[in-house]
Amino acid sequence: MPELPEVETTRRGIAPYLEGREIREVIVRERRLRTPVPADLEDALVGRRIGEPGRRAKYLTIPVGTRTLLWHLGMSGSLRIARLGDAPKKHDHVDLVVDDGAILRYHDPRRFGFVDWLRGDVGDDPRLTRLGPEPLSPDFNGERLHRLSRGRRLAVKPFLMDNAVVVGVGNIYAAEALFLAGIDPRRSAGRIARERYDRLAEAVREVLAAAITQGGTTLRDFVSGVGEPGYFAQRLNVYGRAGEPCRRCGGELRGVTLGQRASVFCPRCQT
Repeated sequence: MPELPEVETTRRGIAPYLEGREIREVIVRERRLRTPVPADLEDALVGRRIGEPGRRAKYLTIPVGTRTLLWHLGMSGSLRIARLGDAPKKHDHVDLVVDDGAILRYHDPRRFGFVDWLRGDVGDDPRLTRLGPEPLSPDFNGERLHRLSRGRRLAVKPFLMDNAVVVGVGNIYAAEALFLAGIDPRRSAGRIARERYDRLAEAVREVLAAAITQGGTTLRDFVSGVGEPGYFAQRLNVYGRAGEPCRRCGGELRGVTLGQRASVFCPRCQT
């Protein structure tokens, strides 16, 4: 599933091709996404200019005229820039054609993503109101993690992946951040000291910033807005490496299941 770095990489990739452009045509080949494509999408968009694409958590926000499109990539979706004459492939469900011939093309084999209108301001949409702070913003820090974890018996890894605590720290990046911070993902969230949460918050920022710089993590489906894979997978320390040697101490990495998600950690380096 595309996580925050993949969505941010997509935003940065498509923005130069869209901002300030007028939409000339909208083609919907498949309306049956997780949320059905709005019936008025084609008529409402044609002739409107696109503002600066944004992101909130794993959602892309694209201003169009006086409205804003809310786009989610689901488990297998991607937004890419194509050109007039580029034949659509199977699972290319939606095209936005702009005035210079560029096409924003939505590809989603599993159809778990969606495109929809925001209802009112970005901060007022019910899908966004309960989200925690962005992990790269000043609002996310060790103090917040420590405060929200008090009294929680939940393991720290699923706690860190809770979007009400902080957005966009999915399975891959939670595992990597906990490794950098030296924290066992099985440890109870409520029994971790403030100092260790300070290190974890910094590790989250470090991992996500590096992943964005590397264009995200391509494990199967993800490509950027210009069709390139992400290269952060080459730098993974623990995720997907159960049974392999730890890059830090050489010990064998161990796999466990936490919150119904696979997790890998180093029993020596993470305590």
